[in-house]
Amino acid sequence: MKKGVILSVLLTILLGGVIYYFTFPSINITNMGFWMYVISLIFFFGVFHTIFTLKVKVEDLLRGRKSRIPIENYKVMLVIPVVFVGILVVNFCLSPLFHSNDYYRRITVDESGSFMEDMKEVDFNKLPLLDRDSTLKIGDRTMGQMSELVSQFDVSDQYTQINYQDEILRVTPLEYSGFIKWIMNRKEGVKAYVTVDSTTGSANLVKMDKGMKYMPSGYFGENLYRKIQMSYPTKNIGSVNFEIDNEGNPYWIASVIRYVGVGLRREVSGVIILDPITGKTKYYNVKDVPTWVDHVYEADLVLEQVADWGKYEKGFWNSLIGQKGVVATTTGYNYLAQDDDVYLYTGITSVINDESNIGFILSNMRTKETKYYAVAGAEEYSAMDSAEGQVQQMNYTSTFPLLINLSGRPTYLVSLKDNAGLVKMYGFVDVVDYQKVVVEDSSKGIQNAAEVYLSKFGEEQNSEGNHQKEITIRNLRSAIVDGNTYYYFEDGDGQKYKVSIKVNKNEIPFLNNGDTITVSYHKEENVITVSKIIMN
Repeated sequence: MKKGVILSVLLTILLGGVIYYFTFPSINITNMGFWMYVISLIFFFGVFHTIFTLKVKVEDLLRGRKSRIPIENYKVMLVIPVVFVGILVVNFCLSPLFHSNDYYRRITVDESGSFMEDMKEVDFNKLPLLDRDSTLKIGDRTMGQMSELVSQFDVSDQYTQINYQDEILRVTPLEYSGFIKWIMNRKEGVKAYVTVDSTTGSANLVKMDKGMKYMPSGYFGENLYRKIQMSYPTKNIGSVNFEIDNEGNPYWIASVIRYVGVGLRREVSGVIILDPITGKTKYYNVKDVPTWVDHVYEADLVLEQVADWGKYEKGFWNSLIGQKGVVATTTGYNYLAQDDDVYLYTGITSVINDESNIGFILSNMRTKETKYYAVAGAEEYSAMDSAEGQVQQMNYTSTFPLLINLSGRPTYLVSLKDNAGLVKMYGFVDVVDYQKVVVEDSSKGIQNAAEVYLSKFGEEQNSEGNHQKEITIRNLRSAIVDGNTYYYFEDGDGQKYKVSIKVNKNEIPFLNNGDTITVSYHKEENVITVSKIIMN
C-alpha cells in the first residue's frame, strides 16, 4: 500500500508540474486560480491512489484474500468540498453584508471639483475623436507598409490609449500568425508596432532594429503571460497593456492585484514593466510608477470601485431597501486626455431613474485620482439616440460620447459612423438639454461643426466663465465659408475676431467700421471666435 501512495504522489507531482507550466496560476492563497490548482492536485492524487488500491484489491481477490478500499481514499476526496466550503465561508464573512464601509472606501472620490474650473476649454487638436472600433479598421491597413511580413504577422487588437509627446495615440504591436510562424520568426522577433493618432486618424507602422520576443502569441518560455507570472510566481497578475515610453521604446505594463479573502475587493498594488525585447522586468509600487505609463488601473476595476462607492455609502441594506442616495455608473465609458494623462469618463445616474445623469466622474488611469462633478443632464445613450435621430435616414451609429467644455458649457461630442466604421459626421449635443443637437459632415472639419453648433445655440449657452470685452470695430469684412456667412474684424489693438451671422441675424449685418460693441468669447486665440455680441 505504501508503494501505491508513493507512486500516486510522484504521478501527481509530475502531472501537477505539467498543469502548472501550461496554466501558470499565481501561488497565492487569495487567488481563486491557485485553489483550483490545489483542488485539481487533490483530485488527481485521489484518482491515482484509488487506481493503485483497486489493483491491490484485485490481486488479493485472485489469491482468495478478503480486501476493501481503505477509508483514507474517501477522506482524500472529502478535502475538495471542505476547501470549497472554506472559501465560501471566508468570502461570506468578508462580503458587503458585513463590510459595506470597506467596499464604499475602495476608491476616494473628490466631490468638491468645479466643472468650469477643472475642465479646460476643449482643444480639438488634442481630442480622441476615434473610438476603438474605428482605430482597429485603420490600424489593420498599415500592414501594407510592410508587405513582406503580411503573411507572417497580424496586427494585435490591444490598441492602448496613451499620451505620447503631446499626441493622443492608440498603440498596438504586431503578433505572430500562429505556431509555425512563431517558429519561423522567433529568432528575429516582432520588429514593428502600430500607432494610430486618435485625433487625425493617421496610422503609422513603426519599425524597430531589434524585435520583440515576449508576446501574447509567443509559445513556451516566450509567451508573455507565462514569462510575467513565472518571474513573479506569488503575485496576482491583472491586465497587461502595451505602451511605449517617451522615446518610443515598447513595453508591457502588467498590473499586480491585491485581494481581500479569495478574489474579493481587488486593488492594484503595483505594476510589472517588461521589456519585450530583452525580457527584463521590474516591479514598481503604484506610487513609484514612471510618469510615462498611462494605464496602471484597468477600466473595469475603476468602474467596479465607483459602483461600490455609489452603492454602499449608507450601508448594505440601504443598497437593497430604500436605496437612499444610491447611485450607479452608466453602462459605457470613454477616455479623455488631459495634462499628459489619460482619464476615464463615465456618467453617474440614480438607480431609481436611469434616464438622466446627475453627474459624471473623471478618473486618472495612472494614479486613480477620481473627481465627481454634479452636472445634471441627459444620459449618454439618450444623447447618442438624439444625434442618430438627426440623420436616421443614413443609418449611422454613434460612438459613446466624449464630455467636453465647449464655450463654458458641458457638451457631448459624438462621431457618427457608417456600416464600414468610417466617421462620416460629428455631432454636438447639449448635456442639459439633449434636444439641442447639431450634426455636420466630418469632411468640413470638427471646428466647423462646433461653430455651427455655437452659432445655433450660442446665445442660449451659459456665459459663466466667458470673457467679455468692449472693442471698436476696424477692418470689417464678410465671407461665406462652407455655406455659412462669417464676419471678420479687428479691434484697436489689432486682435482679430470672427463671428457667424447666426449669432445675431438681426444686428450683425448692420455692423460698420467704428462701431463700439461688447463681444463674449471663451478663450484667447489668434482669431477669437465670438459667441455673443452686444450692441452699445
